Amino acid sequence: MEKNILKNKYYLYLTEFFAGMAVMAVELGASRLLAPYFSSSQIVWTIIIGTIMIAMALGNVFGGKWADKDPDPSKLFKRILIAAVWIGLIPVVGKYVILLVTGIMIVTISTGLLIWAAFAACMIIFVFPLFLLGTVTPSLIKYTVSDLEESGSVAGRLGACNTIGSIIGTFMPTFVTIPAVGTSVTFLIFSGVLLVIGAAYFIVNKKGKAAVGVSAVLFIICCIFGHDSKFAFWENDLTYEGESVYNYLQVKDTERATYLSTNVMFGVQSLKMKQKDLTGLYYDYALAAPAMAGVAAKASADETKDILILGMGTGTFATQCMKYYPEAEITGVEIDQSITDLAHEYFALPEDVNVVTYDGRAYLNADQKKYDVIMVDAYQDITIPFQMSSVEFFTLVKDHLKENGVMVMNMNMHSIQEEGTQSAPAEDITFYLTDTVASVFPNVKTVNVPGSTNRELFASVNVDLQEGLSAGMEKISDEDLSAQLAKVEKGLMDIERGSRIFTDDKAPVELLGMQTIDTIIRDEVGYYKEVFKEEGLSGLIEVL
Repeated sequence: MEKNILKNKYYLYLTEFFAGMAVMAVELGASRLLAPYFSSSQIVWTIIIGTIMIAMALGNVFGGKWADKDPDPSKLFKRILIAAVWIGLIPVVGKYVILLVTGIMIVTISTGLLIWAAFAACMIIFVFPLFLLGTVTPSLIKYTVSDLEESGSVAGRLGACNTIGSIIGTFMPTFVTIPAVGTSVTFLIFSGVLLVIGAAYFIVNKKGKAAVGVSAVLFIICCIFGHDSKFAFWENDLTYEGESVYNYLQVKDTERATYLSTNVMFGVQSLKMKQKDLTGLYYDYALAAPAMAGVAAKASADETKDILILGMGTGTFATQCMKYYPEAEITGVEIDQSITDLAHEYFALPEDVNVVTYDGRAYLNADQKKYDVIMVDAYQDITIPFQMSSVEFFTLVKDHLKENGVMVMNMNMHSIQEEGTQSAPAEDITFYLTDTVASVFPNVKTVNVPGSTNRELFASVNVDLQEGLSAGMEKISDEDLSAQLAKVEKGLMDIERGSRIFTDDKAPVELLGMQTIDTIIRDEVGYYKEVFKEEGLSGLIEVL
């Protein structure tokens, strides 16, 4: 019987097909597993692709050697079973491994924390099963080629099956399984596929009952404990937790406010206050932009006041503008429709706020309208998209502003340490963004948001921002907003123009962002590092 199944080349081609599919599905799943903790930046993707390629290369080398040395197909299919079980275990233990690795790195690594933690987690979680799957192709070539004259054709067909499987394994998780059932179940689905392929060999040949039985039991255990897509497993009171095509999404409700986070370890992306309208965060400081642009002034019959928000989130800034600048018409652009759905369900986003599901820059390219205020608040996890940080992008923003229009930009990457101190970065990303904006707009000012890593930047072609704010404040009747704008006026800073310019061709925003985050994390955990150095692990545990 064993000879029959090996001679059935369709079965071997199917094995190659599903192995290729599983590799790409795991790669896509890896990005979603790591993203809530490390972001889905190009740097993290580079780490994922690099480690997986290492695993596949080693698998190809050793798979070929093992097939030549011991051409017993049972060993290949046992490796497939082991890979299947390991992949099934990823949603069960993967998030714990990530936090353990990160915790170790925090007290041992001084620079490149996120990079090294992501690399170590990726190596521990994903390299071994993909190494095993890397042994499939050379082994199958050994078992499939019966005549050297057809070796090229057989290798070509196996390669084609692997490639087609990889294509399907690329599209299916992104567009079907992850949005429908989540990352955890996606891992389990492809684990199950590999399990069936490996088990079929042993069942047909009436051998390896123990291997199949143990694998099946472990897979069932993985399904029981690993089907939950709960990344923030230490949170017991989340209002909502789920995944979209673009993001991991988490809504938390407290007595003070409702919060949206698109990752586990870093910050809040949007919020709605319950007892008052001002948040105490950067949104309040951005409210100075409409005042600078004269939005508070009464519009004439043939004139409208228009505000565009690129990076709408759940509408924190839009809701504030509707309250404090009711004469303005607001348009929000948000790339993730799921976030917009959450905005209406949990954050009471008014229905008359026009929200467009689109990329911010692509929207500007298609839009012909001009605005009094354009708010740029687009972040991809913890880094700003490079295409919305370049001189070409800010030129596009300038072209969409009215004569006395103002751009306000949230820059969430500056160190809260004073410039020039030992822990402050020599050049954080906000310096580059400021220089880039200043190369397009003649009038630029910034203001720091106290107690945070946010810095708001205001820019205009024709408006003197300081004078514009003073004039706008005279037309504000709300006492809370007046007090907030007074804070902004007092904190406005002139900028020193430099030559650090981002372009579409060269904008290393992710690398600079990671460096700044390293500095922030280093400042935050410095105390715990000192405890670890002086008192060891026991002292650190006692402090925690």
